[in-house]
Amino acid sequence: MTTTEAVRPGILIVDDEREELRFLTDLLRRQRYHVRTASDGMAGYQAALAAPPDLILLDVRMPGMDGFAACRLLKANPVTRPIPVIFLSALDEPDERVAGLAMGGVDFVAKPYHPAEVFARVRIHLELAGRRKAVTAAPAPEAPHDPDEVVALAAMRLIGDNLGAPLTLAGIARALGTHEKRLSQAFRRHAGMTVFAYLGEARIRRGRQLLADTDLSVQQIAEQTGFSSAANFATAFREQTGATPTAYRQAMRQHGPMAEHQQALPFDGRQDPQP
Repeated sequence: MTTTEAVRPGILIVDDEREELRFLTDLLRRQRYHVRTASDGMAGYQAALAAPPDLILLDVRMPGMDGFAACRLLKANPVTRPIPVIFLSALDEPDERVAGLAMGGVDFVAKPYHPAEVFARVRIHLELAGRRKAVTAAPAPEAPHDPDEVVALAAMRLIGDNLGAPLTLAGIARALGTHEKRLSQAFRRHAGMTVFAYLGEARIRRGRQLLADTDLSVQQIAEQTGFSSAANFATAFREQTGATPTAYRQAMRQHGPMAEHQQALPFDGRQDPQP
């Protein structure tokens, strides 16, 4: 690699549509960027891990591992976490944009592409990433990183983002581009519990937070935390905390967070593991 090539910003484009992949590649190479490509989410994640680019353009909808699943893995791995991800999407749906930004994407580019918009967004986010590197001067993450830990952390984030959804082991595994057995083994090893034990605890943690910080009804909280009814939520809540949702809310409003540590209300004060 020549000196000129070494300083050119590196961009990884992940898209299963050959024509769009070729169009973007030609477009960005004309701007003197060093461009690599991948045709699916897993190949993109592996390419980014092997040689981290300065920026990733990631299609949302792809067969196999889609862009959201790839982004979850990228953001769960300290080697690839700092890389800005710009999603590519043919759909201009607010919910999809919000989901992508929530899981760590920095921007969206809509299809069909407008060259000036692509150039502007790529340039802006490369500049922002360069400024962050300059001010943080963080040490390089250790490598190689445990791939099972990445899967477990990505699964925890997926669960936390979708507590109200009817999650299944197969669905979680599929969303992370892995299989059920590996997901279960990775979760037991790094979380010390099964996927569904973690899911149950995460739903109750969210329920505690909503009871303490909002005026939502128990039925509304049950719906937001994935329970089929207020009664089922109340039963699970009491099993984990030793109090009914109503009693917990009253105690928190009377005594604040210290109520969780009083002997009369043996609440579980564990927090979510940090990704």
